[in-house]
Amino acid sequence: MIKAVNIYKNFGDTQVLKNINLHISKAEIVSIVGPSGAGKTSLLEILGSLSKPSSGSVFYNDVNISTLSDKDLSSFRNKHIGFVFQFHQLLPEFTALENVMIPALINNLSQDKAREKASELLDKLQLSHRKEHKPNQLSGGEQQRVAVARALINTPEIVFADEPSGNLDSERAEELHELFFKLRDDYQIAFAIVTHNDAFAHKADRKITIKDGFIL
Repeated sequence: MIKAVNIYKNFGDTQVLKNINLHISKAEIVSIVGPSGAGKTSLLEILGSLSKPSSGSVFYNDVNISTLSDKDLSSFRNKHIGFVFQFHQLLPEFTALENVMIPALINNLSQDKAREKASELLDKLQLSHRKEHKPNQLSGGEQQRVAVARALINTPEIVFADEPSGNLDSERAEELHELFFKLRDDYQIAFAIVTHNDAFAHKADRKITIKDGFIL
């Protein structure tokens, strides 16, 4: 489904990624591991279209997203890709339900439809009783589940997650990891997850290790 070909990424004179070639299949869970500074987040941002490689190409079902204009890329990202970050990045002035709705509204879904879909996702993630709460009224685990619902609202083909459990205690982290597998099975969505959690990394369908900008 996704193919990265000869990806290099430079920041000034520093080469962060070096000749990266990889693929991710439909409904596959891939963990990305390696020491700090290895290039994991840079790779995730390139695969997720948040950053462009210095050279090389990223294909989604044979569409070379590296050639899309910024406007077309933004639209493609909204329709096909979801993101979950370590620090959930929920908007503090909006409720859980409203936070989940935002990508759907950007995708021109009507407010009623967006509200209905967001509500269904929060129900599925066992947050039906927290829909009208704002982020500062939610626990860390609840905030992260809201972020997961937001990532799923437009039914993406893949969700990219950067240390999604890094800010959670071990019990909440385990719950979040199990949720990813359940969502993969229910929705046939692929996940690519940067993690330092060894237990989760080994549970993934495939583990990619990066060191000094190379895939080992």
